Amino acid sequence: MIVHRWQAKIIPSKTQIQKIFEADDLQAKEDIVEPTTTKPQEIKNPYTEMRVVVSGALFVEIIGNKLLLRPGDKIIIPSNTKHTKTTQGDAPCVSLVAYQF
Repeated sequence: MIVHRWQAKIIPSKTQIQKIFEADDLQAKEDIVEPTTTKPQEIKNPYTEMRVVVSGALFVEIIGNKLLLRPGDKIIIPSNTKHTKTTQGDAPCVSLVAYQF
């Protein structure tokens, strides 16, 4: 897992993030994680997942490590890595996600 924290004061827009993915020849799609009170479902993908938060806050738990991602933050999750996604608070989290095969 690799995490890149966004350090600049100005948060990139959804369009700017989309262009970053396109520069790497990746097709990103929007993923909205809604707030919930139920236990998050564990996910395990057969490909590498690249995700950048557009708005809201996202908790990603990988092998017992819980990470808080905010707008502009990027996470790369290796293939076949079990993880969960949840939001912080009452607002949904919008992110763009692409997969590398």
